[in-house]
Amino acid sequence: MEPVAALLEIASLLERERASRYRAKAFRQAAAVFESLPADVRTDPNRLRAAPGIGASTFSVIRQAQEGMVPDYLVELRGDVEPERLSDLRRKLRGDLHAHTDWSDGATSIAVMAAAARAQGHEYQAITDHSPRLRVARGLSAERLREQIPLVRAESGDGFTLLAGIEVDILDDGVLDQEDGLLGDLDIVVASVHSKLRMDARSMTRRMLAAVAHPRVNVLGHCTGRLVQGERGTRPPSEFDAAAVFAACAENGVAVEINSRPERQDPPDELIALALEAGCLFSIDSDAHAPGQLSLLDHGAERAERAGVPASRIVTTWGLERLLAWAE
Repeated sequence: MEPVAALLEIASLLERERASRYRAKAFRQAAAVFESLPADVRTDPNRLRAAPGIGASTFSVIRQAQEGMVPDYLVELRGDVEPERLSDLRRKLRGDLHAHTDWSDGATSIAVMAAAARAQGHEYQAITDHSPRLRVARGLSAERLREQIPLVRAESGDGFTLLAGIEVDILDDGVLDQEDGLLGDLDIVVASVHSKLRMDARSMTRRMLAAVAHPRVNVLGHCTGRLVQGERGTRPPSEFDAAAVFAACAENGVAVEINSRPERQDPPDELIALALEAGCLFSIDSDAHAPGQLSLLDHGAERAERAGVPASRIVTTWGLERLLAWAE
């Protein structure tokens, strides 16, 4: 197989299993370096190995591919990493409203994420980098977000649309962490709580109700904030009046996100059932921070299918025109 294809497949598999981002980044970097090298360097093992950005592992993958082999490391990962499960509902998903780039805490550029979404067969993909208060994630100031919007939309074409969006923090008092006017310039606004997750239930409920009532909010992201597995450890769900919050979501046409990251599984099954009973819309999203994580939609689709969520109530099964009319 081609060396670049091998390197990129390895990176995607590492990203899907949420391995260290630095491991996946090393293989993506090696692919870019290899493509940029002159032909005579690519075929000279000594000069290739000495090229900056080519390490021992990536060099081994390249050489095995050049020798007509499927690299050993790729064979190993193909066996170890769980492949995407294409359920009936997964096949109906036409896009994804929650993903990050290296403008905040994602691993790759806007262009690379757009290419990966196209490869997934998406009709649309939203880029929703973080808002300024989340400094640990390099959240976007108003100035940086204004700079990003045209760059995102420039990646659209040939039947694919990259949507300009944001994952905006819901602050302690329910105010959204970005200028209202700027939120109005975006295609998609996902609102999420990232701080003071152990706030008392009454205060958290007020906080979320204020956000859901904001006319620019389209999706309530990972509503409990819980973590159930993974390298970050576990974290209990936030406490709030879920019946009141979901009733407000239904009233305001805000979709409840079914976050597809296995370490989140958010909302829990019992809250999906409560939101379904409340008449909510849903959005199955990857919350991808790297290209290979876009495929995690299968986990969210599996949970939604198991919970009996009708495809008609899932906004990411809708075509682009209907989706944008709803978001507007």
